[in-house]
Parts: sequence; C-alpha cells; structure tokens
Amino acid sequence: MTDTATIPLEFTTTPSQQAKADAEREAILADPGFGKYFTDHMATISWSVDEGWHDARVVPYGPLSLDPASAVLHYAQEIFEGLKVYRHADDSIWAFRPEQNALRMQRSAARLALPLLPEGHFLAAVQRLVEVDKAWVPGAPETSLYVRPFMIGSEAFLGVRGAHEVDFHVIASPAGAYFSGGVKPVSIWLSQEYTRAGRGGMGAAKTGGNYAASLLPQAEAYEQGCQQVLFLDAEERRYVEELGGMNIFFAYGDGRIVTPALSGTILEGITRSSIIALAEERGHTVEERRFSIDEWREGVESGAITEVFACGTAAVVTPIAQVKAQDFTIGSAGAPAGALTMSLREELTGIQYGRREDHHDWMVRLA
Repeated sequence: MTDTATIPLEFTTTPSQQAKADAEREAILADPGFGKYFTDHMATISWSVDEGWHDARVVPYGPLSLDPASAVLHYAQEIFEGLKVYRHADDSIWAFRPEQNALRMQRSAARLALPLLPEGHFLAAVQRLVEVDKAWVPGAPETSLYVRPFMIGSEAFLGVRGAHEVDFHVIASPAGAYFSGGVKPVSIWLSQEYTRAGRGGMGAAKTGGNYAASLLPQAEAYEQGCQQVLFLDAEERRYVEELGGMNIFFAYGDGRIVTPALSGTILEGITRSSIIALAEERGHTVEERRFSIDEWREGVESGAITEVFACGTAAVVTPIAQVKAQDFTIGSAGAPAGALTMSLREELTGIQYGRREDHHDWMVRLA
C-alpha cells in the first residue's frame, strides 16, 4: 500500500452548475433550522488498499453512487464527525477545535476497522469546502455552519472483513438553534429498558449504529413529552452514561462539578472537554467518575445538586430541568436555567463567535 499519510493532497474543484442564487441562499440563512439545507458543494477523498488516500476533490453537492453490495450497506462500516464554523464580526470564518474532531475520527476509524485519515487531510478537506462555500456561513446570532465529515466502506463485496475501498466526504449545513424553542431547560426521559452501549462495544466511537440504537428510546421520550433520552450503563443499569447525543454534568452547591467518566461506552465529547477546562479555570473541582441515578435523585432532593446540564456540538450547552422515568421523576419541569450553566454557555459561545479572548487557541481560521 502506498503511504500517503505525510503527503499533502491537492484538491481539484468542480464548481456547481446548480448553486443557489444569492437571494435563495439568503432566504435559507434567515431561517436555516438544523440539518435541513446543505451548501452547494462537498469535499471527497478516496482510499484503497493499493493507493492509500488519493483523489481529493471538491464537487457539486449531490447523491452518492454506491454499489448495492457496498460494505457500509451490509456491515455498517461508517463513522462521522460534527463541528461548527462561525462567522465573526469582521467576516472572518473560524472553526472550533477541528483538530480534535480529526483525532476523534481516527479513534472511531480504528474501532470500525477503517483506515486512519491523517489529521492534515481532514483539516484540508474541511477548509477547502468552507473556502468554496463561505457564503453559506450565516452571521446572525446563534447561527453557524454545521460541518459533517463522514467515512464509509464503499467496496462492493459480501464478506465480513474491513472494506478495501473507502470514501471520506464532508458536507455542510447552515444551522440555527438546535432546539426549536431556543435555549431553555429541557425534560429528559430515562430509558430503563434500552441501553446505548456495552463494555467492549462501540460506545466511544462516533458511528451511526450508536445513534440508530437511540432512535426507539428517543421516540419514547417524545411520547413522554421529553426532548431527549438518557441512558444508564448496560451492566448494572444504575450509572448515568450520556444522553442520546450529549454528555451530561451535575453542579453542586459547594462548587464541585461531576460528569460520568469516560469508560469506553461514552463518547469523548469535544464540548465536554472544553467545559471541563473552562470550569476548572474558574476554580471548580471537576470529578470524572461513576454517577448513579440514585445519587442524582438524592442530590436534587437534598438540594446538594443545584444544576444539571448537557453539552454537545449541536446544542452547545443545554440546561436540564427534569428527568422522567416510568415510576419517578427528578426535578421540576418548570425549573429555571442555572446561573453556572448559562454562564459557561455564554463563555464558550463567546469564544466561538469571537466575542471573548481565545487564550486556549481553540479557534482555527478557515477563511
């Protein structure tokens, strides 16, 4: 196999002949929703056992051509990432910690028997697409360009092994607020029948199968009037792990903050690590450890736990008012957002939008 890991890729660009007119694009950016519209182009890099990473290109956004026997369709060889790109007041365009997405994709690839995409290739693909479609980066408050890199096994074969041909793609979608109601406390449903991931499984990988497993319990959450679903560990069904797509934090009145420890069953969130860093800078002690649903209930009842919030790329930071289960509830649906929750959210989004100093060097300029 050719070693292409350290060789910079040259991207070719094929302009779209069906690009949105300025007026149509601006109408979309005025109310983009989340994941509903897509930019005019996408970036692609191919891989094969014989050639390594090759054929880097930016092409018009459109359907993929896959053989019916492609590995992704039969053996779920697929991973993805999600990151946001922001327009600052001076019209410059920045990404938040994209190198961490590149490294996490490598970890996911290793677990799914996919080739490791070099960090430089990942960053180049994201930057080239954003450069071509920079007009799609919205500038209104609370808006961004959501970038979705993903990798699929594209080799046509029927047999249980890692694909020998793989495609990496990057698409992008202008995004407004993740929750239609804006930033306000949400209620979440505790799934007591289903779990998200087990020890030795794929819980730490960002792969579609983990999200597919959450869809049925997420539907149950909606039926219960909740916006998200919460999962417990698969072994004892006692310990809080994560929401369907977000990590979770518990703030105590004495200044401690607790979040479930990474154990191979929880996704290592980039927003999660950023929140930990910001909280510790403020003098909070952040404990990463096992945290039971009973400890949550007792902490809220005693008043020791003062705030609960979730975090992730799409929603950033979201206050949690209440958790509902089949035979009990914790908290109150009418509870207000906590001061610490909203302060951390304001600080993080301030860095992302260029309103606050970025002393961590988390932001990377793309255009």
